[in-house]
Amino acid sequence: MNAAAIFLSPSAAARVAAIAAKQAKPAILRLSVEGGGCSGFQYQFGLADGPDSEDLVTETDGVQLVVDPVSLELVAGCTVDFVESLGGAAFRVENPQATAGCGCGSSFAV
Repeated sequence: MNAAAIFLSPSAAARVAAIAAKQAKPAILRLSVEGGGCSGFQYQFGLADGPDSEDLVTETDGVQLVVDPVSLELVAGCTVDFVESLGGAAFRVENPQATAGCGCGSSFAV
């Protein structure tokens, strides 16, 4: 797999690094996809202790983004960003494969 298949923005990397430091964990963000949500699939985020052997790993500013092979089929080419607005702050996935999404941005369809 090509490490350029997924991207972590600098603002997302900075946020992951801050969260990981507070929790005394490695700065590794796992992105996975599960069935559910308003549109059929939903993104799941969590800190990981390390990548699994089959994970695709990309790195931005010393922070790793890891995705399992099954989820990668649904998020290849995406960018994970961290945005702050009047409505709050959240990780956002800009997914070129998504054909529909819900208003909150946490679920999508392909």
